[in-house]
Amino acid sequence: MNTRRLGKTNLQVSEIGFGGEWLERHEESESVALLKYAHRQGINILDCWMPDPKSRDIIGKAIAEDRAGWIVQGHIGSTYQGGQYTRTRDVEQCRIAFEDLLRRLKTDYIDLGMIHYVDLESDWEIVSHPGPYLDYVRELKAKGIIRHIGLSTHNPTIARKAAESGLVEMILFSVNPAFDLMPPTDNLDNYFSDQYAEDLNGVDPVRVEMYKVCQQRDIGITCMKPFAGGRLFDAARSPFGVALTPVQCIHYALNKPAVASVLCGYDTPDQVDAALAYETAPDSEKDYASVLANAPKHTFAGGECTYCGHCKPCPVNIDIAMVNKLYDLAVMQPKVPESLKQHYLSLEHHAGECVHCHGCESRCPFSVKVADRMTGTAKLFGQ
Repeated sequence: MNTRRLGKTNLQVSEIGFGGEWLERHEESESVALLKYAHRQGINILDCWMPDPKSRDIIGKAIAEDRAGWIVQGHIGSTYQGGQYTRTRDVEQCRIAFEDLLRRLKTDYIDLGMIHYVDLESDWEIVSHPGPYLDYVRELKAKGIIRHIGLSTHNPTIARKAAESGLVEMILFSVNPAFDLMPPTDNLDNYFSDQYAEDLNGVDPVRVEMYKVCQQRDIGITCMKPFAGGRLFDAARSPFGVALTPVQCIHYALNKPAVASVLCGYDTPDQVDAALAYETAPDSEKDYASVLANAPKHTFAGGECTYCGHCKPCPVNIDIAMVNKLYDLAVMQPKVPESLKQHYLSLEHHAGECVHCHGCESRCPFSVKVADRMTGTAKLFGQ
């Protein structure tokens, strides 16, 4: 299992993570065994947004023998009232639910304390400004009960605000090619619509900028809903009219700037194995780019680099995808940050070495003018 650094938290998280929302669908012993199986395969990060006692008890029993080996996302504001999930900013209810989380997980700390599910601008104003809710989050952080502050959202506008706020160190965000088509919305149901507007193609510009801001600000992203609720596996339900595989969806998410881990939901060990197949899959099985570029509906096009790696191999061994990523981050600034320049200069080969053979362009599914970008990058960074 490969690991990645989760932004400024400096935590090393497994590329494949565990989204826990399906645990309660099974017998407790079965779900405990499933979590332990995933951990033995190298999965070390899990998300527990669920407030119900059964899910939390399952996680507590599964991680008890190696609590330090797990990185847990626990949510502040996800509560269980009257036998059902209720999202709230009422501090007393948040406190009851969070203390219940600690008790049922048999732990005295949560690695990533998540400001739970902020999709509305009005809700962002509540959680990000001084007041009872934010005071409670900061109290937990000051006491070491949460080690890092994160936030979960499906809205790229909120994600960008959070990344720029200085309040959070990481974000749980929904990353998949279907959702990435969509402009910002505070209505999650819109993402699962049976019909997408005909003019949608490629990643929405607001999302493009949000991913770049997170990378620039060192705000790590853990990914939820990587399969769009399973729709991407079914050509009839996918907005593209084609089916993708778990490996392709995971590769899509992990190619986005700042994304460190993809948290999949599992019912069985076979589903865990299907996700873990990413770690040993050849490039041909990871290839989502050619599928999306040639899909019958909402084709990804327009010259935007997705860092998919189809440009390889380069005859002078330039890591074109990485160079493009660093260039995209650099041009967001009036002046290239010194840290970004040093990252670029540390690459073994630089854009100025490009021989303009255009072989990369012939392989690019999205018609990116790579040679022109190499010229611009060399000018920008001086090499």
